[in-house]
Amino acid sequence: MTDFPAAPADPRDRINTAQPHTARIWNYWLGGKDNYEVDRVVGDQIRKLHPGIGDYALADRLFLGRVVRHLVDECGIRQFLDIGTGLPSADNTHEVAQRLAPESRIVYVDNDPLVLAHARALLKSTPEGRTDYLDEDLRNVDTILEHAARTLDFSRPVALMLLGVVIFVGDDEEAYGNVRRLMDALPSGSHLVLSHTITSPAMPDVDAAVAFWNEHGTPKLTQRTPEAVARFFDGLALLDPGVVSCNHWRPDAQGTPLPEEVAMFGGVGRKN
Repeated sequence: MTDFPAAPADPRDRINTAQPHTARIWNYWLGGKDNYEVDRVVGDQIRKLHPGIGDYALADRLFLGRVVRHLVDECGIRQFLDIGTGLPSADNTHEVAQRLAPESRIVYVDNDPLVLAHARALLKSTPEGRTDYLDEDLRNVDTILEHAARTLDFSRPVALMLLGVVIFVGDDEEAYGNVRRLMDALPSGSHLVLSHTITSPAMPDVDAAVAFWNEHGTPKLTQRTPEAVARFFDGLALLDPGVVSCNHWRPDAQGTPLPEEVAMFGGVGRKN
């Protein structure tokens, strides 16, 4: 079953095709078609500054698949709150989860009108499960929780998915506070899954690419050190191998070849 709230007559009326947008550039790097010329131009310019940037998108997507499979198979999770969904592509959260457990329930949250336009057509559910979509910003925690409670049972464990989205909250107090408020609303046995672009002296070209993006694109993004990313998991039981380059988080034996390390770090933590 799929449940979508009423939306504007045409969400595309809110799309600015004259300015590059991170979700569409991400889609371009993943080989998708839901992007515009302005996104491809800036995406290529960023790739010139940092040739491996496209690998981050792939590493993050593969990380999502491995994490969801682990949470369903090994942890018994059947509910997912995926904030910062991005444009639908292959193996979205609900597809991975419901392939293993058809009764799984997923709530997607994003505030990009292009994502909304495609979500209504693409985010389908198995008959046994349910998917829902909320057009909302990560910062509006109360609204997200109120809406998600219509689909998810907050008396049972939930996986909170925050992949590449907290980077758009520049204020540290607000970023950590929003994640904590979301986790505080979830019961024991819930998990936090989070990935974040890092800054590191070993990867100066990443800083240059981010600076270029923040000058030309929207929304602006904030890098954090690996240690700062790990702080999002304070108070949680961090699953092995901790907060690491996404392609190092429990890689598949026959996984897609990626660089030794990408500047997208991720981890999974359990609420006890």
